[in-house]
Amino acid sequence: MIRLEDVDLSFHVPREQADAELATAQQQLLELRLRCGGLLRGHEGLGPPLLVVFEGWDASGKGGAIKRLVSPLDPRHVRVATFAAPTPDEKRHQFLLRFASAIPGWGGMSVLDRSWYGRVLVERVEGFASADEWSRAYAEIVNYEQGLASEGAVIVKFWMHISPEEQLKRFKERERNELKQWKITDDDWRNRGRWNDYAAAVQEMLDRTDRPGAPWVVVPAQDKRTARLLCVQTVVAAVSQSLVARGLSAPALTQR
Repeated sequence: MIRLEDVDLSFHVPREQADAELATAQQQLLELRLRCGGLLRGHEGLGPPLLVVFEGWDASGKGGAIKRLVSPLDPRHVRVATFAAPTPDEKRHQFLLRFASAIPGWGGMSVLDRSWYGRVLVERVEGFASADEWSRAYAEIVNYEQGLASEGAVIVKFWMHISPEEQLKRFKERERNELKQWKITDDDWRNRGRWNDYAAAVQEMLDRTDRPGAPWVVVPAQDKRTARLLCVQTVVAAVSQSLVARGLSAPALTQR
């Protein structure tokens, strides 16, 4: 069982080592994407769909990690979808429906910047979903993800974890930087005031939706470079393992 309080936020890879290992992991990911997309010469057929879900505290570095994950790839070979609050029309439908168009098919890759887990996080804590709605969402999400996994999808889910002290530091840095002030809102400050409520919701989310085929990876994101490296290496490992399980070739991995 994953416990937030057990995450070692002091974990740190030295800068030069992290940069070198990240470059290696990005090259491996590029090779894997070409392989799965049926674009690598000598390898016929499509590989499994790859779905990468990013959740985490405000200012935990989701955007930077996503950028490093997709930067080595041709934009035609990956889709990044960002989800905010549902629109009035989306609220008329079952909550999972609005994410369907972002789900990749065979040979495809999608990265979700926030996801259906908003139902059991912000919608739960802020009262945008009723107790009945967010309570039954755990089973709905698990069934949905298990269905995707059963169809062959590789699912990697990240929770980017930082301390409240680090979050405050990053909030203040954003306020001082004119080019980053747009990233900080009144809602961010209000949510920070309910840290304990959100932490409880995150822990229950991890407890109830961490399943084989769709596991959670809690990333110690106190150090941004280390977090970005861990995310790319985790995705590379997940795709490689899936290919090997299907009797297909995969690049040699840099293990951590």
